[in-house]
Amino acid sequence: MRKTTSSNLKNSFITLNPSFFSNLLAVSPFSTPKKTSRNQSPNLNPLFFFLISILILSTLLGICILTFYPISQNSVPCSALSPSSPLSPILLASLSSIWKAQSSTLLHENPSLSSSIMAPLPPHGIIQSHNLSAEEREFWEQPNGEGYKPCLDFSLDYRKLSSKISKEKRKFLVVVVSGGLNQQRNQIVDAVVISRILEAALVVPVLQVNRIWGDESEFSDIFDVEHFKKTLQADVRVVSSLPSTHLVPKQSIENQMPFHVSPMWIRARFLHQLNEEGLLIFKGLDSRLSKNLPPDLQKLRCKVAFHALRFATPIQELGNQIARRMWIEGPYIALHLRIEKDVWVRTGCSTGLGPEYDEIIDNERLSNPDFLTDKLNMTQSARRLAGLCPLSALEIARLLKALGARSDARVYIAGGEPFGGSRAMQPILERFPNIVSKEMLAREGELTPYMNRPSVLAAIDYIVSLSSDVFVPSHGGNMGRAMQVYYIYDDPSTF
Repeated sequence: MRKTTSSNLKNSFITLNPSFFSNLLAVSPFSTPKKTSRNQSPNLNPLFFFLISILILSTLLGICILTFYPISQNSVPCSALSPSSPLSPILLASLSSIWKAQSSTLLHENPSLSSSIMAPLPPHGIIQSHNLSAEEREFWEQPNGEGYKPCLDFSLDYRKLSSKISKEKRKFLVVVVSGGLNQQRNQIVDAVVISRILEAALVVPVLQVNRIWGDESEFSDIFDVEHFKKTLQADVRVVSSLPSTHLVPKQSIENQMPFHVSPMWIRARFLHQLNEEGLLIFKGLDSRLSKNLPPDLQKLRCKVAFHALRFATPIQELGNQIARRMWIEGPYIALHLRIEKDVWVRTGCSTGLGPEYDEIIDNERLSNPDFLTDKLNMTQSARRLAGLCPLSALEIARLLKALGARSDARVYIAGGEPFGGSRAMQPILERFPNIVSKEMLAREGELTPYMNRPSVLAAIDYIVSLSSDVFVPSHGGNMGRAMQVYYIYDDPSTF
């Protein structure tokens, strides 16, 4: 095959003169045709002019669409356009080129969703050993994602409304969240969704001082506030504090919302009050918002939970360091062992450690009857039979054995100080001696700033648990659900 010379290649780029662009504009539907003089070059093929006109119109239409309906919103598109879209291939090409240009600009301005999700260390896979039984190999196998992928491609109606909601400066929602770390996360997610439903600006959520642990951490102590604001800036307006015009001393706090309410119920109940007063204060949002929301609001839930709620940098870095120290030595199990004192008090279950320990828990319940959280009329034995009690160290050790874990498996204990100390841990230590905790993995002084901050310590456990090869909860709480949903949602190939 004959090669094209460099001179010929260069000429192919410079032979077009300005008169070509003049002729191109002359056939535009927005200009008046002129007569061709004798000295002008011959007319080009009319079909060529027709195609060029279609290209110009398609490009202009694409720009208009992107102007009024921003595609990006810092979201991950499931598909650029629906396969049934009537738009022409030329318009699709113009939209694609403009989308790429916008994405390149946004990449430098705001954190992309692909980089905002916490990336766990990769699983080690099945241990290559001839001594493993079929049950032991199955224990370390990773679950099949079955092709499901995250989808944050919001509808056009959602994006159209976003331009108004993200600029809201008159209506504000204040939310006071309570409980442990994962309860706080769930309530913050619902707070964002409710602010979107009510088209109100959201004040950075207030963390209530925990009565059991005495944790006085604020939102900024646990989460990255600026990242939270930037990630959600196209969905809701998030502000650090109320403006002085909205500081109402006698503002009532809404804390009687029923469970699992719909967006329609929320609008009917609170929208008029919010429009009149400009301020709503919610407290106790746990499980108040319906779990069956419209697709756009479900996607917003995912965006908040997996992208916006990123831990503060010092916590994330320390958690990553401890996770790497655990991960580098091979596969490990993260065991969320819930045998702390507050767990026995709240669940109404016996500790299994003997009468002297059960008496301490009973006295604590008598002095704080509101700590008991569920089914007050059930006996301790009935609670255990109903599956409401956490597994003891002995029970969880038997469970791990039955699932196929070998006795030399490495186990990371996620959770607080066990009630009963070494006595409570003895049954599992006898069967799984390779047990470590964040206190054992941390170097001198690393955990010192956080020793009175249980929520921060729980965040470190959260990070280390994400990088584990197997996660096992001893109680059906929020941590177990968070890990399960995270592994379902997270798929690096999507991004």
